[in-house]
Amino acid sequence: MNTTDKHLQKLRAEAHQGGGEARIAKQHEKGKGTARERIAALLDPGTFSEIGAFVQHRAVGLGMEGRRFLGDGVVTGAGKIEGRPVYVFAQDFTVLGGSVGEAHGRKIAHLLDLAYQNGAPVIGLNDSGGARIQEGVDALAGYGDIFYRNVRASGVIPQLSVILGPCAGGAVYSPAITDFVFMAEGTGTMFITGPEVIQAVTHEAIDAQALGGAGVHAQRSGVAHFTAPDEDTVLAQVRWLLSFLPPNNLTPPPVVASEDDPQRATPELATLVPDDPQQPYDARDVIAALADSGEFLEVQRAYAENLVVGFARLAGQPVGLVANQPAHFAGVLDIAASEKGARFIRFCDAFHIPLVTLVDTPGFLPGADQEHNGIIRRGAKLLYAYAEATVPKITLILRKAYGGAYIVMGSKHLGGDVNLAWPGAEIAVMGPEGAVKIIFRREIAAAADPAVERETLTREYRETFANPFVAAARGYLDDVIAPEESRARLIAALEMLRDKRVDTPKRKHGNIPL
Repeated sequence: MNTTDKHLQKLRAEAHQGGGEARIAKQHEKGKGTARERIAALLDPGTFSEIGAFVQHRAVGLGMEGRRFLGDGVVTGAGKIEGRPVYVFAQDFTVLGGSVGEAHGRKIAHLLDLAYQNGAPVIGLNDSGGARIQEGVDALAGYGDIFYRNVRASGVIPQLSVILGPCAGGAVYSPAITDFVFMAEGTGTMFITGPEVIQAVTHEAIDAQALGGAGVHAQRSGVAHFTAPDEDTVLAQVRWLLSFLPPNNLTPPPVVASEDDPQRATPELATLVPDDPQQPYDARDVIAALADSGEFLEVQRAYAENLVVGFARLAGQPVGLVANQPAHFAGVLDIAASEKGARFIRFCDAFHIPLVTLVDTPGFLPGADQEHNGIIRRGAKLLYAYAEATVPKITLILRKAYGGAYIVMGSKHLGGDVNLAWPGAEIAVMGPEGAVKIIFRREIAAAADPAVERETLTREYRETFANPFVAAARGYLDDVIAPEESRARLIAALEMLRDKRVDTPKRKHGNIPL
């Protein structure tokens, strides 16, 4: 080996050491992997090709001249997941706390350019102390360059953010712009202002996990879409999600061979869903019965639990599933559920993933709190997303669909392509009990036995007005089907709509009620 080769090998070894053995050991003590260990766990073995391994910052002053590391605290490059190309960056907390300076930001921006130009997903493994204070406005410029490219790539390539350590200040806005956020429990944190600043300004004492840990963002803020107890599980979730997604907005989602019979009957649905509209059940059981081999990747499982969203396959075709959840708040729609559903629907629409909607909802949640917090504006996001979507839209009403919620949940009136219902479905302006109390209040009050009269009128109203055959007669439903036919009919609808094309108005973009 000549001198030049030896020098190259020395520099590569130095780059691979990051901040050195002592800092790597500290990383491991916290239950965290290094940037390169994480990339190795994420990608197919031997597929990673690094870019920018020898980049260094050029900052001077504040001691920065003696603190230069090859790679400048972020590892960037390309590789494969299940044989499909992806781009990935991993911040290295062992180097200057993974802080973002000019060179660090420029490396990530360049990677985003490559992913955008080549039409492949980009995955960011975040573990950073935030902006590099010693570089001043250059650090802020680095963030700005990243944000700009995140926005430009939105809806063009899938962008996934994985929070495996701290992510604070302006750094959190890049993950917020991306499509899905994953967080490692116990180590990943996200917040605009940290505990120290909060205590200094508001005198509120709170630790990092309570302020912005995985549990907080999965259950309360809705910022995190997926969480897991360790890094390996988080990275496995990333790989699972990508199996449903196309590489870009010009390529259809990957269809895989399925061993689950597309004509398989689903008689269990008749017992899974109780006839009594007041009785709860778990929408996930219905999804498991319909999906290939029961496989379902749920998104934001712990947030807005009255709506279930996620990915499944029907005859090998990826679909986005949206289902009211009667086991939580009776499946009503509220602010959180509306925004959760809208964002998921718009992602599916951007990447040609057909939408299957399972409806069982009594309507929108009433209350002063909902009204004062903007249910009109924020609930309209769900309506907007369904109406805007041009992918195949298939809706199955399982039990009840009342009022505005009937319209919003993928109805024919918002461009539903195939709309089905089970024979026991109730479709009306409101539930039969409420409708009868309003329409027949005088008759009920004058009856010898008001309770019996109310029950009789309710039954008559349900049989006459609140059944699916009324809607089918007007063309608002394409068919009324038996529960055991559900899987086969959904798959047939997908086949029918496989090459759907829609002309949309020529405009820069719509104005969704943000």
